[in-house]
Amino acid sequence: MLDVRKIRLILELRELGINDSKVLSAIEKIPREKFVPINFKNQAYDNIALPIAENQTISQPFVVAKMTQLLDINKTHKVLEIGTGSGYQTSILSLLCRRVYSIERIKSLLTEAENIFLDLKLTNIVTKYADGNLGWKEQIPFDRIIFTAATSNIPDIFFKHIDNDGIIVCPVVNQNKQSLVKYKKIDNKITKDVYDDVVFVPNLKGVQ
Repeated sequence: MLDVRKIRLILELRELGINDSKVLSAIEKIPREKFVPINFKNQAYDNIALPIAENQTISQPFVVAKMTQLLDINKTHKVLEIGTGSGYQTSILSLLCRRVYSIERIKSLLTEAENIFLDLKLTNIVTKYADGNLGWKEQIPFDRIIFTAATSNIPDIFFKHIDNDGIIVCPVVNQNKQSLVKYKKIDNKITKDVYDDVVFVPNLKGVQ
């Protein structure tokens, strides 16, 4: 039986323009309360970002849904995620594609997320503890790439990571403002579309 709070969230996402039924279904199926600290469980289905460990956040459900919708994923796709974080976005992606490859630079966050994936029996997620800015060259090519931290410049290597017709969705910093940007590779040329203003933690180098 669906939680009333979850129903309310799905209706709110529809009103905000999330019209991909597969994305909404994935958000219905993945229990967001598993990814938030115990003292925030009662806010798990509010349409807000929440703090998690290591001064990181779990994104607002609308932003997760919007980024996922912009990726235009299908069940044959191989997806790269830069920044596992809580693992919530990873889990949503896992229901929509063939396999998710997710990189996290903070070991404790990755361990926690991996435990949740096991608990939820999500078997098509492959994780890596590393600096996400270096990409995942051994697994090239990808159909889709998503960044879950804000960057001013996507390293060029990522445009080589995607196949033709590949898509990258990323929060991009420009003049102290962050916006969602969708890049698409068509005939080896990159198109760019800018969407909603967002607030993400910065994309940092190295590991911790």
